Amino acid sequence: MSGHSKWSTIKRKKGAEDAKRGKIFTRLAREIAVAARNGGGDPNMNTTLALAVSRAKAANMPKENIDRAIKRGTGEDKGAAAYEEVVYEGYGPHGVAFMIECATDNRNRTVADLRHILTSSGGSLGEGGSVAWQFAQAAYFTFPAEGYDEDTIFELALNGGADDVQMEAGIVEITGPIKSFKSINDELAKASIQYDEAGLRMIPTQELELGASDTIQVLKVIERLEELDDVQNVYSNLNISDEALAQYEG
Repeated sequence: MSGHSKWSTIKRKKGAEDAKRGKIFTRLAREIAVAARNGGGDPNMNTTLALAVSRAKAANMPKENIDRAIKRGTGEDKGAAAYEEVVYEGYGPHGVAFMIECATDNRNRTVADLRHILTSSGGSLGEGGSVAWQFAQAAYFTFPAEGYDEDTIFELALNGGADDVQMEAGIVEITGPIKSFKSINDELAKASIQYDEAGLRMIPTQELELGASDTIQVLKVIERLEELDDVQNVYSNLNISDEALAQYEG
């Protein structure tokens, strides 16, 4: 997971830059709307919504934007189109598998945009189930390691039912079974740990290793996909080496 940890760090830096331009607000609003649609508009009763609102506040998203997104999700905003969650599967360059989570109000547009990027890069959009077998869904938390004792982190992760803890490049990543999400969240809350990211994510069951130049090519495709407004998350089975990330940042 170390390569993915460093890639997440790069994306967080980019996210901070996007936040300055307000670009990230579109994605956050869709995340909030989908969470409100699926679990109701009260963050106290909807953990997913609470997390989405927390991320929006961290990005300095105006309160009126947050409230509007919640109303869009619950249907109170009658004039707004409803977003729905859709997961698309496909392949990028060199056979790298992609799981692409989207929040969209127009599936035709989303499919066309995804197909264009994947096809132009030598990949393809796949049928449902063509890629999903290579991934397992897991509870996932990440936060800065600074200020936290390693033994304490491992103990609270164990108490929460996690099955993996990675501490590298100044970042802590905790993963566990889906059913452990609440218990890990509770342990982090008791320790007053504020995480950068929390939720369910797709973890590859086996990673694909490529050379540095080929890895960079795939990362550029992932970045293009993540630039689409409809795309919320892109997961791949790519093993991202330190060498490739160093070249990518350069």
